Amino acid sequence: MKNSKPKEAEESRDFWQLRLYVAGQTPKSLAAFANLKKICDEHLSGKYRIEIIDLIENPTLAAGDQILAIPTLVRKLPEPVRKIIGDLSNAERVLVGLDLRPVPGEERRKA
Repeated sequence: MKNSKPKEAEESRDFWQLRLYVAGQTPKSLAAFANLKKICDEHLSGKYRIEIIDLIENPTLAAGDQILAIPTLVRKLPEPVRKIIGDLSNAERVLVGLDLRPVPGEERRKA
């Protein structure tokens, strides 16, 4: 008997599918992963999956997501697709990029 709950969770709007493009295990790549993991554990506990794409091992995979710089984080789900470039050390910027926090000043404009 198959357990369908994980698949259902992945298809819901509350599941985050993230893809981190790196080039080898450089200090910047390792920092990006550590920063992303910390942010996800704090804000998306149990609701996310991180896929690491090493472009040294699979250089052709960059074309699909149009990766121009590394490290780059791509939010695949929930849609729309979003990209964040850099080592993800600015947690506030990452949270805004992932739509976990509103864009600064946007709340004032809506009011």
